[in-house]
Amino acid sequence: MIQKLKVIIPAIAVVVLSGCTANGDNPGLEYAPQMYHSVPYEPLTQIKDESAGSWLSNREDERGEFFNSNINNPHSQNVRQPVEGTVRRNNHDIMPYRLGKDDVAEAALIENPFEATPEIITEGQRLYSQFCQHCHGAGGKGDGKAGIAYAGVPSYTAPAQANLSQGHIFHVITHGIRRMGAHGSQMSADKRWKIARYVQTLQQQ
Repeated sequence: MIQKLKVIIPAIAVVVLSGCTANGDNPGLEYAPQMYHSVPYEPLTQIKDESAGSWLSNREDERGEFFNSNINNPHSQNVRQPVEGTVRRNNHDIMPYRLGKDDVAEAALIENPFEATPEIITEGQRLYSQFCQHCHGAGGKGDGKAGIAYAGVPSYTAPAQANLSQGHIFHVITHGIRRMGAHGSQMSADKRWKIARYVQTLQQQ
C-alpha cells in the first residue's frame, strides 16, 4: 500500500501542477469556470467565433465559452438603440431637460419634482456647499471667496432674486447666466433640483 501511495501521490502532484500552467488562450485548470467567464452578453466586447473557448465550455447552447455576440441583433451587436419614441428617465423618473439657454420663460413654469422635505433640503445644502458656496456664500449673500473676487454675485434675498421660481433656478444652474458657468454637465438633474430646493430656503432668509 505504501509503495502504491509513493507512485500515486507524485502522479497527482504532477497533474495538479501542470494544470497551474497558463499560456495564450489556456488559463490552466479552473474551478467552476462559469464563475470566471460570463455567459451574458457584454457590451464592449465582440467575439463572433461561436467555437471560441469550446474546449472550456459547458454552455447549454453548445457554443464556446468566449462567444458573446448577439446573433439576433444587426452586426451581432450586444447593445441596441432605444426603441423609437421612447424617452430615457433617471431613477427619480425625471425626463431629460430639453429647454435651451434662452428658454427662460418656459423654464420658470416647471415645478420641482422633489418636495421640500427635510431630507431633500439637507442633501441640497450639502450639494450647495460643494458646487455653489464658493461664489454665492454659505448664506446665499453673494459673499463667497470666489464671488467677492468676481464681484457682482447677487444675494438670494435681493428683490430680483427672492421670488425666482424653482424652474428658473434649475435653468440657471443648468445653463449658467452672465459670468456664472453652466453646471448641467457637472451634476445630474436630480442634484440640480435639490440645490434649487435649498436655494429656496436662502431666498426666504
